[in-house]
Amino acid sequence: MALLVRLLPLALALALGPAATLAGPAKSPYQLVLQHSRLRGRQHGPNVCAVQKLIGTNKKYFTNCKQWYQRKICGKSTVISYECCPGYEKVPGEKGCPAALPLSNLYETLGVVGSTTTQLYTDRTEKLRPEMEGPGSFTIFAPSNEAWASLPAEVLDSLVSNVNIELLNALRYHMVNRRVLTDELKHGMALTSMYQNSGIQIHHYPNGIVTVNCARLLKADHHATNGVVHLIDKVISTVTNNIQQIIEIEDTFETLRAAVAASGLNTVLEGDGQFTLLAPTNEAFEKIPAETLNRILGDPEALRDLLNNHILKSAMCAEAIVAGMSMETLEGTTLEVGCSGDMLTINGKAIISNKDILATNGVIHFIDELLIPDSAKTLFELAAESDVSTAVDLFRQAGLGTHLSGKERLTLLAPMNSVFKDGTPNIDSHTKNLLLNHMIKDQLASKYLYHGQTLDTLGGKKLRVFVYRNSLCIENSCIAAHDKRGRYGTLFTMDRMLTPPMGTVMDVLKGDNRFSMLVAAIQSAGLTETLNREGVYTVFAPTNEAFQSMPPEELNKLLGNAKELANILKYHVGDEILVSGGIGALVRLKSLQGDKLEVSSKNNVVSVNKEPVAEPDIMATNGVVYAISSVLQPPAVRPQERGDELADSALDIFKQASAYSRVRCC
Repeated sequence: MALLVRLLPLALALALGPAATLAGPAKSPYQLVLQHSRLRGRQHGPNVCAVQKLIGTNKKYFTNCKQWYQRKICGKSTVISYECCPGYEKVPGEKGCPAALPLSNLYETLGVVGSTTTQLYTDRTEKLRPEMEGPGSFTIFAPSNEAWASLPAEVLDSLVSNVNIELLNALRYHMVNRRVLTDELKHGMALTSMYQNSGIQIHHYPNGIVTVNCARLLKADHHATNGVVHLIDKVISTVTNNIQQIIEIEDTFETLRAAVAASGLNTVLEGDGQFTLLAPTNEAFEKIPAETLNRILGDPEALRDLLNNHILKSAMCAEAIVAGMSMETLEGTTLEVGCSGDMLTINGKAIISNKDILATNGVIHFIDELLIPDSAKTLFELAAESDVSTAVDLFRQAGLGTHLSGKERLTLLAPMNSVFKDGTPNIDSHTKNLLLNHMIKDQLASKYLYHGQTLDTLGGKKLRVFVYRNSLCIENSCIAAHDKRGRYGTLFTMDRMLTPPMGTVMDVLKGDNRFSMLVAAIQSAGLTETLNREGVYTVFAPTNEAFQSMPPEELNKLLGNAKELANILKYHVGDEILVSGGIGALVRLKSLQGDKLEVSSKNNVVSVNKEPVAEPDIMATNGVVYAISSVLQPPAVRPQERGDELADSALDIFKQASAYSRVRCC
């Protein structure tokens, strides 16, 4: 019992997870990263943190687990160094950083954390140093020495030339009139500064990075007797304009300004919230073909989708991006936001030309390439970015291009390029009609398709939908990639050319001379009506050569027993439609005879009962036919019966069909 009592807190802690314990609230992302850095540095002594430093720079980061193993920040290599965790210092002759830093006032703490330039400028003002040394409780976001040094000379000159107004106001904007620790710095919050109560924007990201007006927190929570100091990597300035107001005053956003006004999105961009606008410059719009741009600008819905695709649902400062992450837009799409060295990337492209323009309701990054979502594109434009360019060329050559660029609601079943590796068909009336049957008369989404559904084509055919465990097929062709849903049309990338059904199973067999002996057998066994009526069959159809390859005695024996002949033929018919794309590795298909057929697929070769199929997916209105080169035998063959008149008739028909086949072969 005593053991149980001792183990109970541990069990509860494990159940709650690493971010929460019975001792207190969940740790913030920053605290978790700091904890991991401390864990990685513990072999060097107490209160030692592992820090990743970008090679060739002074940039340092506390390390999380992923970065620790990758040893990269924004794709650039890092080295690991070990230093005292915030709030601790070394003691000569002792391992690690065993001593807590002595508490002093804010002014003196600035020197301890490496912000001596802030100390110096504080001295130059008449009022600020006494406040920092006196009673009270303050927070100061102190720029590092490097941050001050990186300010443009004209900005710095304007500050130091008027120390008791400009410089004092700038320093007061970095201060809050109460103590605020990192566990209180919540994502999207605003703190009231000591300069005219102006807001300071805080963002606390899942990767542990905290930004203050997009300046990164370098070292946090340095306690002082009268407050706390957080070291940041930039000098921050007041933010007064919202995103819409910045668009209005920037010359490079002339086209964007007009587009926002036409779409009505100005109310969103001037309202409350925390957004990231990936703002296309005039140059970005100019890169788009005039026809495409005019079409989108003249279509309110497409224009709104286009602009929403440039607005992320949360504010994302550049300093917070140390690796790729998926970000959702107002359009509902996902963009991959990453970095390569000092460059931010969108979907792997370094198209951001100016970053971290702060607004009261978010942040703006200038981009020099338009991010057109699928929902604003024509079928032609969707296809240009997909693996179906050969098929689209065929549609254009057949004079069907207007269907792919107009306002017609369509779904295009486009075979991928590899389907045509051996060449493309000649464009004639048959090919044009076939291509028309690759266009469905509605804009569909594959997630709403269901088994047995029928789809009407522009060519006048009805196509069936087959849903299998690992594939979704329309007739013999299966969807090979995710849908691309455009403004009016949807693109399905298909794994082969589609062949619409041409008659019943019996019609298919009668129309192919390879199956003349099988047709005769079906007629003799009384199965013609079955294979002509509505149904769902998979027929493994032995060719004439399959019958002729049987030993004569065995063939005669089979044909001499009508009941056994029907039994064998029923074993060749499955009781559902199984196209080759739905097979997967192995499917056991129940036959009309009762036993199961083992249908498998490996390296694009379909086999039934381990016998290779000569030709798969010959589509019929009531099933699918596979040509096979052998006659399948059920696991248990019933006793043969001879002397039946029907069997004699079957034998005569077989002989005639066989003779006809030999004459044609010769």
